[in-house]
Amino acid sequence: MKILFVGAGLSGAVTGRALAEAGHEVTVIDGRDHIAGNCHTVRDPETGVMVHVYGPHIFHTDDAGVWDYVTRFMAFRPYKNRVKTTSRGEVFSLPINLHTINQFYRKTFRPEEARAFIAEQADTSIEDPQTFEEQALRFVGPDLYEAFFKGYTEKQWGCSPTELPASILKRLPVRFNYDDNYFFHRFQGMPEEGYTEMVARILDHPGITVTLGTWYEPAMAEDHDHVFWSGPLDGYFGYELGRLGYRTLDFERFTAQGDWQGTAVMNYGDRDVPWTRITEHKHFSPWEEHEGSVLYREFSRECGPEDIPYYPIRLVEEKEMLGAYVARAEAETGVTFMGRLGTYRYLDMDVTIREALDTAALFLARTGAGEPMPAFVKSPL
Repeated sequence: MKILFVGAGLSGAVTGRALAEAGHEVTVIDGRDHIAGNCHTVRDPETGVMVHVYGPHIFHTDDAGVWDYVTRFMAFRPYKNRVKTTSRGEVFSLPINLHTINQFYRKTFRPEEARAFIAEQADTSIEDPQTFEEQALRFVGPDLYEAFFKGYTEKQWGCSPTELPASILKRLPVRFNYDDNYFFHRFQGMPEEGYTEMVARILDHPGITVTLGTWYEPAMAEDHDHVFWSGPLDGYFGYELGRLGYRTLDFERFTAQGDWQGTAVMNYGDRDVPWTRITEHKHFSPWEEHEGSVLYREFSRECGPEDIPYYPIRLVEEKEMLGAYVARAEAETGVTFMGRLGTYRYLDMDVTIREALDTAALFLARTGAGEPMPAFVKSPL
């Protein structure tokens, strides 16, 4: 079969590779001038630093199959994400751990003492937290919420934490030991030569043709037996029902000599600091040595029509519109929507790859049995 993939990010590359290996003729297009989507990396010509062009991407997973898959194409070097945050004129460790608690409260708690103390701070009158703020107050109490979550969240999402769902905060751990590894997955690391080179190797197959700087036209579907769409779901329909809400990011790049901030990621929790964080990219490749340094100040704002969408908002208004777009998509034939943009969901890289592999397996099974492929392998709703 002739199969078209719209988008040369992880979704298109992984599913496309699997179908090419199965003997299908795969074409991958992307409107941008590079592959790898938002995990695109490039070697900075001035400093030699490997730069995460659209912000840092750190690979972490408990899925052994996904880890085996990515390490099939590139060696991964060990990497632990140790985030710091500047709040009220001090630097603290994130996620909140025993060191953070002791430093913030000027205590020397042991784990069980800290656990009991935080339980006393928590607002136990909130039995079923519905909003981000309620979840935080129920979780850690007002002091830690104000210092580490409130201002940062207002900047990141552009709204009050009272308007955000509790599920956003449920992803963040609180630890009653001194473990400051942001993630707790079995497999963590960074691709030795960058994500773009990894994706290039995935796409390097005689059955795959890649064309960049090429935007999708509906007429292209007529020349292919199936289309896999990993662009914006609403974009497929020309935004006829309106635009789904996203947050986008602006980056203020600057360079320095030596080690500018001593860590890869420094959050800024205070509301009066306009950026959410500063990232120092050479620390994402700690096995390399560079005299110069490349840093990004990161600013979050509402995504406009010409901006790159990063984080789906998924509040009530968006969910209503999403339901209408999903109904439209499910009425289509010959197209499958996939990935972060195609399903309007926040996805880590490992989940994206797992769903891409599952999508390829389902396509091969369905076409082998003469059955149609669904619009979604994983429903956005």
